[in-house]
Amino acid sequence: MRGNLVPSHPLFGGGAAAPELPPEVTLQHGIAWTLADYEALPADGQRYELLDGVLRVTPAPSPDHQSANGWLAFYLIQHIQVPGKGRVFSAPIDVELGPKSIVQPDLVVLLRDSAATVTARRIVGPPDLVVEITSPSTASYDRREKRDLYAAVGVREYWLVDPGTRSVELLCLEHGSYHAEYVYTGQAIVPSRVIVGWNVTTAALFVG
Repeated sequence: MRGNLVPSHPLFGGGAAAPELPPEVTLQHGIAWTLADYEALPADGQRYELLDGVLRVTPAPSPDHQSANGWLAFYLIQHIQVPGKGRVFSAPIDVELGPKSIVQPDLVVLLRDSAATVTARRIVGPPDLVVEITSPSTASYDRREKRDLYAAVGVREYWLVDPGTRSVELLCLEHGSYHAEYVYTGQAIVPSRVIVGWNVTTAALFVG
């Protein structure tokens, strides 16, 4: 469990109680954050992520975000968890992707033969599928820093779900990077390589 104090770190003046952090801020002060620093952050309901030693805080999700998240979770569970093909997890859950990177994707899928492992505290290693539901304030982060991280660690498939345009962008890992980008809307069905038999129209993810 995250403690109430941050260990010696220049940002917090060394061992002082962690101040309230503003939303949507990237904190980078010349010294990389560590997993120990991250684990000592307060359990205050904020959504913290650590990417290559840089701490980020994101705001609470919007109703449209949560609606899309709920529908996606429902359909993913029906396709993966119910038939026993793997497990589906929804944020907030820590996914450790290296010595200086812990993220909290909106949804993750681990197939039965996944390279990732589930510990008592977090998921360690690359999921088979990561879903991020973008917003105007997170789109750049999701499409650049997170995309690069997920490709580097071997996430096989990355979905960028945009409630604003009611679309899903599919990125498939090929030779260590995401080459092709396809955007699906309306009655189109995302041709997932990870979710075999996925038959849900894109429009069905944005009902309500």
